[in-house]
Amino acid sequence: MNNIIYMDNAATTPVKKEVLDAMLPYFTEKYGNPSSIYNLGLKSRKAISEARQKVANCIGANENEIYFTSGGSEADNWAIKGVAYANKNKGNHIITSKIEHHAVLHTCEYLEKNGFEVTYLDVDEYGMINLEELKEAITDKTILITIMFANNEIGTIQPIKEIGKIAKEHGVYFHTDAVQAIGNVEIDVDELNIDLLSMSAHKIYGPKGVGALYIRRGVKTHRYVHGGAQERNRRAGTENVPGIVGFGKAIELAYENLEEHNKKLIRLRDKLINEVTEKINYVRLNGHPEKRLPGNVNFAFEFIEGESLLLSLDMEGIQASSGSACTSGSLDPSHVLLAIGLPHEIAHGSLRLSLGDFNTEEEVDYVVEKLIGIVDRLRQMSPLYENVKEEK
Repeated sequence: MNNIIYMDNAATTPVKKEVLDAMLPYFTEKYGNPSSIYNLGLKSRKAISEARQKVANCIGANENEIYFTSGGSEADNWAIKGVAYANKNKGNHIITSKIEHHAVLHTCEYLEKNGFEVTYLDVDEYGMINLEELKEAITDKTILITIMFANNEIGTIQPIKEIGKIAKEHGVYFHTDAVQAIGNVEIDVDELNIDLLSMSAHKIYGPKGVGALYIRRGVKTHRYVHGGAQERNRRAGTENVPGIVGFGKAIELAYENLEEHNKKLIRLRDKLINEVTEKINYVRLNGHPEKRLPGNVNFAFEFIEGESLLLSLDMEGIQASSGSACTSGSLDPSHVLLAIGLPHEIAHGSLRLSLGDFNTEEEVDYVVEKLIGIVDRLRQMSPLYENVKEEK
């Protein structure tokens, strides 16, 4: 077994060797600017076009509907701000949920300060939105619904097809942050009625610093970066050719092996859930028990501080998190866990273990073994736990 057991694949993944091998020539040999008309530039342009086609194929889109970005956060910002400002003559109302990634929530908060109105839908105890509440929230001023495909903290997969149908029936654009879903879920943007979709490479064994936004042909949106004519005049800036090539290879590998990938992760995920809930008291599984990402496990342990739990696991060589990597360092409990109804004191005791291609059954056994001892040790220091033991 490795000295480090990495179970934070929802935060980022290692770059696969095949991906790195595909990228390397574009750093040193095929380094031309894609906007140049000579041979080196044409090689880079061809590589981008091939990667764009690979991304499009994996979500059932046309290659001309794929726009490369610096990552998922930029794609979210572009989708929401781009639609908002391009369609403000029609309306100023946006609908989202309370458990979105901060790239969505903070963008919506920004727009609220600039004349837009936002409805934040509640979720149930599993993190699911209510479709009837979504319908009721739509007004004649609604221009965009933005609901994430799958939650990055608790793994719950939303009823995307039904949301897309509602949006289409009301003539409203539908954007989904699919950063966690890509490479884990089959996606067909036409079948699901998705108009805009955000992706990121580093969640699927690709490089950091590159992502993409799918924009359905005909969707009215503003260009995001002004300057050159890159990305069909919608996002200026010299393209990150090695990163784009890596993204194309990573998403191709992900969907070539999706069935086997998911079978393995679901087996490990369910083993981890079953053993922890059977062997440790006062623990709750957060997120939907069935409609969840194949590699996502999120527990809330009572009478424990999540930070102490993470540090103790780290000392045993286990890398995990308490939620989104983008909120690391925050003393506030997860907004996602509060939204599903957890009180502050329990939300503070959360642990996210996100499995990936390189995890093994042996590692799961080791994590369960160490977790049992760590939880017991930390609880022995908790006066709240002492009170519970005395009551029993």
